[in-house]
Amino acid sequence: MRILLVEDELEMAAWLQRALAQSGFVPEHAKDAQTAEAMLRVGGYDAVVMDLRLPDKHGLVLLREMRAGGDITPVLILTAQGALQDRVRGLNLGADDFLSKPFALEELEARLAALVRRSKGRPSPNLQCGPLSYDTESKAFMLEGTVLHLTPREHAALAALIARARTPVEKHQLFLKVFEEDSDASPDAIEVVLHRLRKKLQGSDIQITTVRGLGYMLESTAAEA
Repeated sequence: MRILLVEDELEMAAWLQRALAQSGFVPEHAKDAQTAEAMLRVGGYDAVVMDLRLPDKHGLVLLREMRAGGDITPVLILTAQGALQDRVRGLNLGADDFLSKPFALEELEARLAALVRRSKGRPSPNLQCGPLSYDTESKAFMLEGTVLHLTPREHAALAALIARARTPVEKHQLFLKVFEEDSDASPDAIEVVLHRLRKKLQGSDIQITTVRGLGYMLESTAAEA
């Protein structure tokens, strides 16, 4: 899923690029409106994430020009907290969604995936294990109807486990899903990640079970009951 990120704050843009890439998106960065316009002319983006305070042109002006030129790429606008006027103007100019700063990465990813689904008329493909669900497009985990906030490594581990729910995943395979192949981390570092995951799943019917000699398995005690 190709995402054009229009953001002039370079540290914020770099963080978003890394985080979105780790979650399976393909983000490309434009530091100003002029760069964004050139990249949009090439096309092929599934969605645009746009900050409004750009150095050479206001984001709403860029949005208006996109729509006037027939570009219907879904646009999610990043706004300051409580910027109602920007939201109203953005809707009138053809914005598809808004997200106020500061925001949770999981919410940004879920909103982006929902925008793309709506634009292409596709249903959401979910993986399920008891009360835990995983939207493979938005990359969001929901536990009993609430977004589960995870670090990138916790997310990678849980995604690998839910893809093979109720089946053991071998330790080395899980390690490779969570850590880069050239990582200096010890194979036992996966235990630390799983320990943190188990703490976040406490109180639910979801368990990560160690299966001696076979690896780790995600299961739901509710399903067994």
